[in-house]
Amino acid sequence: MKNKLLAMNFQRMLLAGMTAVSLLGFRETDNRTSSKRFFHRQLGGQVYVVIVKSNYELKVYDEDGWFATYPVVFGSKSLEDKMMEGDRKTPEGMFHIASKRPHEKWDKMMLIDFPTKSDIDKFNERKAKGLIPKYAKIGGGIAIHGTWPHDDMAVDLFQNWTNGCIALKNEDVDELYDLLPLGTTVQIVKEEKAQ
Repeated sequence: MKNKLLAMNFQRMLLAGMTAVSLLGFRETDNRTSSKRFFHRQLGGQVYVVIVKSNYELKVYDEDGWFATYPVVFGSKSLEDKMMEGDRKTPEGMFHIASKRPHEKWDKMMLIDFPTKSDIDKFNERKAKGLIPKYAKIGGGIAIHGTWPHDDMAVDLFQNWTNGCIALKNEDVDELYDLLPLGTTVQIVKEEKAQ
């Protein structure tokens, strides 16, 4: 009788443990959300963007300093600088928003002016050193854009899926599209510098 009670208790504990493990497997992911300053809620003066790849963040600044931070994802899990066309890496450097338009797949798109003269010089230097193949092309078409419809979870899950672009949740890219004028400076860095 005692052995039977022990066996029943063990079965109940085992069932409770399996249920707990199953429920944990279905927990919701952490939703990464944007954050904005509380005071001075309107942008003023010169506006610029800093994208920090290691933090998976796009930050907007104006004359009063930090304005907002948005979660983003990129192309390659390697957060290294873009070397050549097709490597799915996001370029690092100083760029500007060159054009803006609605996009049939990714909601809205803000194209940056990659490659710049600095990017071309860096590319040619890497090619001369044999770091990239002689037949390689530099690439282009890098943009800040949204996700596929109903696929904002890719940003929550840090799923790098682009071809080197910077992707935001559609709600966030809609907001940025209205906030950032053509010509806005966009700095892309791997690591945030200590201040």
